Amino acid sequence: MDNEILYSVIVVCLNAGERLIETVESVLAQDYGNFEIVVKDGGSTDESLERLRCWGADKNNFEKVHIFCEKDTGIYDAMNQAVVLAKGMYFVFLNAGDSFYNTRVLRKITDGILKEKERNGQNPDIVYGDLYHKALGTAVRSAPEMNDFTCYRNVPCHQVCFYHQSMFRERGYNPKYTVRADYEHFLWCYYVKKAVICYLPMLAASYEGGGYSETKENQKCSAKQHREIVLQYMGRKKADKYRLIMLLSLAPLRSALADSKYFSGFYNKVKTAIYQLRKKDT
Repeated sequence: MDNEILYSVIVVCLNAGERLIETVESVLAQDYGNFEIVVKDGGSTDESLERLRCWGADKNNFEKVHIFCEKDTGIYDAMNQAVVLAKGMYFVFLNAGDSFYNTRVLRKITDGILKEKERNGQNPDIVYGDLYHKALGTAVRSAPEMNDFTCYRNVPCHQVCFYHQSMFRERGYNPKYTVRADYEHFLWCYYVKKAVICYLPMLAASYEGGGYSETKENQKCSAKQHREIVLQYMGRKKADKYRLIMLLSLAPLRSALADSKYFSGFYNKVKTAIYQLRKKDT
């Protein structure tokens, strides 16, 4: 395993400015060196690629950074283009401005993959961890178990998901879902490919905040696409049941608390405690 490129860290960007250097730097700082960085740029005009090359000129391991520039139709088309160029066993997608949480992330993920393989005799298809939200200043815990309900309400974001390359062999992201293609792809992996999914209780990535799907103009589109996707993979009966549960459990209020600078820390501590209690009961 140590003699091959294990991870392809994919960074898609367009006019990312200095944020691109921040992301690349966090990957190059990893103490596990078995990775490549695929920077897929959509045609930036802000000289961000030139600044990245100048910054990397005196870095010992900058040869791990492979920069490609080609026009695309959006973030998911860019990700699909990058996947074709990637050579790793596992793919992880970081947006410009995001970063690995610390220098040991790839080593810890590797340890988790090896332990899972030892237990089950095969590499997991998806390994995921927790997220640190920079803008809110709090850790956001991922659901420790994937089932129908967690797939409906709370799949991990792509910054903390490490996908085995086989999960992209048949198809990539469906660009039809302009806001929710990563969510649709996760459900495809879970329901169609019957992916072996492994959760590791560790902070994997630091998220900048203000992502593409979080903008006001995309929130309505996001809700519409979510509905279409869950109907496709779960059917109307399950989708309607989980929708009702979310309404009765005050999901809009909980989302507002989770997104609040003042209450997000408390909310995520409560959520973590609930996950821990559920784990003890199983």
